[in-house]
Amino acid sequence: MHHLHNRKANKKGEEFKCLGTSLTNQNYIQEEIKSRLKSGNVCYHSVQNHLSSSLLSKNLKIKIYRTTILPEVVYGCKTWLLALREERRLRVFENRVLRRTVGPKRDEATREWRKLHNEELNDLFSSPNIVQMIKWRGMR
Repeated sequence: MHHLHNRKANKKGEEFKCLGTSLTNQNYIQEEIKSRLKSGNVCYHSVQNHLSSSLLSKNLKIKIYRTTILPEVVYGCKTWLLALREERRLRVFENRVLRRTVGPKRDEATREWRKLHNEELNDLFSSPNIVQMIKWRGMR
């Protein structure tokens, strides 16, 4: 059981490590989120060929995101208390991955290809976004 909880002193004060999540006595989680996003990027790059394949449907690509990349980013999120800055970083990460996964959209009026807007991504990705999921898990 001692592997799950570790305490050590650092420059900011006491640090508490629980289930792989580092918390300082000020409850700052910026470093933890930075680490989780880095892991999510590594995971994304490992499945990037599948996500950019024209042989897979958009729904299957989103399932790949939800089952391989998203769990890597939200691991340990039950202990996170998100500030607006962290919420924004998480949403930017998710929108970037989904934009790359879904690809561009042809504009009906101009007939030119363009990136999907955030609202279009939200409509396409009908399940809760990453921030909603983290908040929901923390309430359990």
